[in-house]
Amino acid sequence: MSDEPRPVPGSEPLGELPDDSASALGESESQLLAVRRAKLDQLRADGIDPFPPSFAGVTPAAEIRAAHEGLEAGEETDHAYRVAGRLTQRRGQGKMAFLDLVDRSGRMQLQARLDVLGPEKMDRLLHQVDLGDIVGIDGTVFVTRRGELSLRIDDYTVLAKALRPPPDAHHGLRDVETRFRRRELDLMANEEARELFTTRARIVSAVRRFLDERGFIEVETPVLQPLYGGAAARPFTTHFNALDRDLFLRIATELYLKRLIVGGLERVYELGKDFRNEGISYKHNPEFTMVEWYEAYADYEDIMRRVEELLPLVAEAAEYDGEIDFAGPYRRVGLIDVIREATGIDVMAHATGAALAGAVEAAGIDMPTEGLEWPALVDDLFSKKVEPTLIQPTFVVDYPKALSPFAKDHRDKPGLVERFEVFANGMEVGNAFTELNDPDEQRARFEAQARLAEAGDEETQPYDEAFVQALEHGMPPTGGIGIGIDRLVLLMTGRHSIREIVLFPAMRD
Repeated sequence: MSDEPRPVPGSEPLGELPDDSASALGESESQLLAVRRAKLDQLRADGIDPFPPSFAGVTPAAEIRAAHEGLEAGEETDHAYRVAGRLTQRRGQGKMAFLDLVDRSGRMQLQARLDVLGPEKMDRLLHQVDLGDIVGIDGTVFVTRRGELSLRIDDYTVLAKALRPPPDAHHGLRDVETRFRRRELDLMANEEARELFTTRARIVSAVRRFLDERGFIEVETPVLQPLYGGAAARPFTTHFNALDRDLFLRIATELYLKRLIVGGLERVYELGKDFRNEGISYKHNPEFTMVEWYEAYADYEDIMRRVEELLPLVAEAAEYDGEIDFAGPYRRVGLIDVIREATGIDVMAHATGAALAGAVEAAGIDMPTEGLEWPALVDDLFSKKVEPTLIQPTFVVDYPKALSPFAKDHRDKPGLVERFEVFANGMEVGNAFTELNDPDEQRARFEAQARLAEAGDEETQPYDEAFVQALEHGMPPTGGIGIGIDRLVLLMTGRHSIREIVLFPAMRD
């Protein structure tokens, strides 16, 4: 018997389906859909429900394989299991056929025999059940003469009749646009995609477990906010009809979480979605996942130690096998120092945007400077000339105050604040402060941000009087950090674009 599939008419895969509409289907594809619908009608005519409500007692394919690893070629057993999943391959007809079933845990080969199923069920399995259909199998474990663990089908149940053929089982789904727009097809066709998003889930679980085990409380704060804040970004605006007021999708959870520190929760974190109305790139998606945590009686040195504990645990959960060494301690460099080393410019010696722009031009650095205020220029210098060089985990520490409206003044370095960002593989992964808890200083910082906004900066912090009043009740010394989960997944999986590790990324029409 040939190992190659011999597809039954109507079971052929369609390959890539970027458009779901009937008008976009070619004539042959329309015929395939018609054939499948005819099979659906026949199942119903035969008294078979093609969409039953449940199928209890299923065992994952990987669990069955693990339980019978030691069986030899040709060995029979009396171990019976129930599996369920999507049919992806079929080989052979007549008295015996082999089929492949795929569930979330992997693939299981099935053997269908006429002498076991009988003529009616065998015929239905070969001619009314298609590739892509979801089926339930009751079967018995054996090993083929070629040594492959398999299930002999004792009975089967159609669980969901697929009216559209699956992507090509041999070639997967290769069109990148289709993979991102139709993630269900990508997951269906590509085992690697299923493994990737399973890894993402393990990373998220590892972050939660790390914080839970250290006494942090997971909380939920508003996604729709009357005033956005906590980051330098433009927000999305929406309208709340019931209150007849505009609200913002949050750009960060920081200010609400620090109000909980004021209230006495002492260690809090939130893991969820933030939204920033800015460009799309290989490391930016307007909707993204962040974890932020805040810890009373801690400073940014304590948060650095937490990060050095966390990242190795995340790498272990992700089964990371790349070239980055996540074992601490990590290298520490000053922001001012690394910009000077990379560009020859001491940004603190050029106190205005115009002066710094002149220094950039004099240094022959090719980057736009027109209309940018001093903080934006410093940030651009760093991101273009320094960030790509930070491959091994690195803490960049001690930022100018103008770049960090919520960080506490550095206790030893005038003009700087106690802030760090952690970088790896040329990408920022987290941003942390010794948090500013002086309400008068915070009010002055907000006022400075307002002046920048009046000068045309669209990514300043709006004045948040409710937050200042919360600080006036007294916030203990606090350290806090925000870590981008999407970037953490990029880092741990070796992927190159955020669209690869977000299930449904933002796409152009």
